Parts: sequence; structure tokens; C-alpha cells
Amino acid sequence: MTPDQLEEGARRLQAWREKQVAQPQGSGGRGASYGRLVGPEPDFAHGVALYLEDITVSFDGFKALNALSLAINVGELRCIIGPNGAGKTTMMDCITGKTTPDAGKVFFGSNIDLLRLSEPEIAQIGVGRKFQKPTVYEQLSVFENLELALKADRRVRASLFSRLSGAQLDRIGEVLALIHLKDEAQRVAGLLSHGQKQWLEIGMLLMQDPKLLLLDEPVAGMTDEETERTAELFLSLEGQHSLVVVEHDMKFVDQLTEGRKKVTVLHEGSVLAEGLLSEVQANEKVVEVYLGR
Repeated sequence: MTPDQLEEGARRLQAWREKQVAQPQGSGGRGASYGRLVGPEPDFAHGVALYLEDITVSFDGFKALNALSLAINVGELRCIIGPNGAGKTTMMDCITGKTTPDAGKVFFGSNIDLLRLSEPEIAQIGVGRKFQKPTVYEQLSVFENLELALKADRRVRASLFSRLSGAQLDRIGEVLALIHLKDEAQRVAGLLSHGQKQWLEIGMLLMQDPKLLLLDEPVAGMTDEETERTAELFLSLEGQHSLVVVEHDMKFVDQLTEGRKKVTVLHEGSVLAEGLLSEVQANEKVVEVYLGR
């Protein structure tokens, strides 16, 4: 979820509350139903959720990405590791429309060219991104944050007069349980711990029903217990969503990969190595440029 979308949602929620105070709805008032945002549907028939081919990005002569090619399968949980400056964040920027590459292709499924879409359009078709720093509305409750994140009909009239349906309330309840915040639903988000705020932002992404989740250092600053719970959360999402996790915490990566999932190592803007975590940890080049530091 982009900051602009959250900002717009907050304004509409406030407008709705003010309307309710000024003109309470009678028994005949009916809430507008929430609908899925209209957009192209990605074709996953070939089993590939995300495909990058020869992506190159230069900043003042420095190649942040250098002919980067990468494929993520449908339902896969892929960890991306590498030293600072390897191009991990720039890669996510290209996928989400924040940065336009100098060359290359980025496809979501086999039919959607992400380079032709804007950031909001990419979010609407099912690509969710979590940044390193949690971006939740600290003045609102946990429940209200999730309510704002609903993939909903955001037209002004619908936003002002809509009421949550039973199915939507159930969905919020499911997500609250999934992110370990069911008992904190009415708590002001600003009072949550750092780890809980990270979970809340992940929950806000899940409310939009993304097909692909991009997670940038999601356990940075978490306690050991919070890190373990986050690993359990991501593993429970595997298969239902495709996940790309950028992380430096090797213990966390080990928990996620379970000794059987592919890990990708980036260095100087391209793929240095790929394979099981044990394989890349034994790779002399990886040890030299990253793990051996």
C-alpha cells in the first residue's frame, strides 16, 4: 500500500465520521457494497508470478541494476539477500513503478507489463509492498487501520455512506488473528511495539488481497520472539500468495527457507548466485562479497 493511498483513505474515513455526526443515517440507510478495484487480471497459467529480464538502472553513471534477470513462481516464497548497494531496493522500485529502468522487461504473470503502469495501478492489480519502516496510522486503532486498507470502492459517495458487511468484518477478524493482533483490535496503533506495527502493516497489505507481496527487511528491529512469529506468518501465506523477502538476518532466512527453498544473492545489480541457502553459503564468491564480511 502506497503512502498516497493511505493518506486518501484517512481523509475519507474522517469525512465519513463527520457525516455520521452531522446526519445520522436512519433505519433505511444502506451501506454501499465494497467492490474489487477494476484492472487487468494477470495470467498465471505458466506458473510464473513475476518475471524480470535484463533490467538495467543507472544513477549518474552508477549501475544500480545491471542486466538483472529473475523469475518468481506462483505461490513461491523467495528470499533475496546481498550486501548493501546490491540493488535489492532498486529492484523493488522497478517492480512497483517507483523507478523506471533504462532497459529491460518486468512482467506480472505472462500478460501484464508493469513498466506500462503507474504505482497506483500496480497496487490495484495485486502487487503489495512493505517498506522497511512501518507506515501505519498511529492515531487510529488497529481495526481502523485494517478498515482503511480494504480493497474497496473508493468513490466519494461510496466512501461516505458505506458500512462494513458481515463478510468484511469476518475478513478483518481473520487478518487480526493471522497477524497476532486480535486482542489489540481497539488499541491505538501508536501504542504498539515496533514488531506489532510491522505486523499491522503486513495485515493492511493482506486486506487488499495481493497476489504478490514484496517485503523489505520485515524483521529489522524485532525481538527474537517477534521474528519467529513473523516467520510463522510468512510460511502460512506461502502458496496463497507469492512472496519476495529481502532480508539480512540469516537466521530468519533459514527459518523461511526450511532448507529446501531457493535463495537469490544479488551483487552489484545482478544475480551472483542462486540455490538452497546451504549452497549459497558455501559459494566462495558469496562468502567473499557478503557472508564473509
